[in-house]
Amino acid sequence: MKNWLFRTALVLLILAGGLVVGGFAYLQHSKFGALPEGARLQAVERSPHYVDGAFQNLIDTPMRTQDTSFASNVISMLFDRNPHLRPSIDLPSTHVDLKALQRDEDVVVWMGHSSYFVQLNGKRILIDPVFSTNAGPFPRTNVAFAGTAPPYTAVDMPPIDVLLITHDHWDHLDYPSAKALLPKVKQVVVGLGVGEFFDLWGYPTDRVHEADWNDVLELVPGLRIHVLPARHYSGRMLTRNKTLWVAFALETPQRRLFFSGDSGYGPHFREIGERLGGFDLVALDMGQYDKRWANIHMFPNEAAQAAEDLQARTLLPAHIGRFSIAAHDWDEPLKQIDQASRGRSYRLLTPSPGALVLLDNETQQFSHWWKSGDVKSD
Repeated sequence: MKNWLFRTALVLLILAGGLVVGGFAYLQHSKFGALPEGARLQAVERSPHYVDGAFQNLIDTPMRTQDTSFASNVISMLFDRNPHLRPSIDLPSTHVDLKALQRDEDVVVWMGHSSYFVQLNGKRILIDPVFSTNAGPFPRTNVAFAGTAPPYTAVDMPPIDVLLITHDHWDHLDYPSAKALLPKVKQVVVGLGVGEFFDLWGYPTDRVHEADWNDVLELVPGLRIHVLPARHYSGRMLTRNKTLWVAFALETPQRRLFFSGDSGYGPHFREIGERLGGFDLVALDMGQYDKRWANIHMFPNEAAQAAEDLQARTLLPAHIGRFSIAAHDWDEPLKQIDQASRGRSYRLLTPSPGALVLLDNETQQFSHWWKSGDVKSD
């Protein structure tokens, strides 16, 4: 009996040790990135927004706004039983030959969730490209809607003048996409600290530019990149706020565009709108809201107000249409922003993933594709 217990305990100990060793080895994968060190860490520590070892939002931003734990929020995200979290069939999408676009065409292509291809003043820009079908640290932790492969992949991309990354979360900074894009990307712009990821992933250091809030970069002629505040947080796993989360404004002699990245509502939108003089188009986070984390993502009515604060002429919904992180119906944000935008000073544009938004066409319209009788919820 004692020998049996000893053998059983030994087997369990070996299995436990194997799991620990295997887990540790898995966590060494390059996709988990790296914290800033050396010159990059020194730049982080010089930032006025880095206080007591972490980046801080411009205003007080508690992560949780209801009496729930971080663990319960994660469990809800993974196992919430709302039957309408995901559409039951493939969503409509459009595929355009981006390589064949005329360089004098100014366009924005929403590729689902918060990924964008932009052609502006002859320059080609990618923002938060996520071509993977899983946007999480482990398999099946944040799986794209069934059948909703992105309308584009890295293979479809022309040479990219500038790659912009708003922050280091998995649904914005995708390791396989970044690696696949390496031969095509000329310059990268990220918030402070995020450059360490691209160093690890093989990007030449002189191609990667870190910036703080309110920095302005002119890396290519005819395009100014404003790196701007957002109200959010960062962290690839349990370590938080060691890298900076940002928004971007793109400015040419003809246009100004704004991409919020992930952001809760705050006074920074009005300040940005007043300082930069408004925008031809803004793309705003409004698709993964929850009362439990109301400070770090906008509800649709808040995004409608933020668009007016930014003095926007047109609004694109973002953070929607490919992954479900919050517990609301997958199409609820689109319904709510459609309602909240009525009578506003801007024009709401709702392209299906992959469609061209033509910035020269002020009368362009899109169908309410999420209302189609063919698109149901599970």
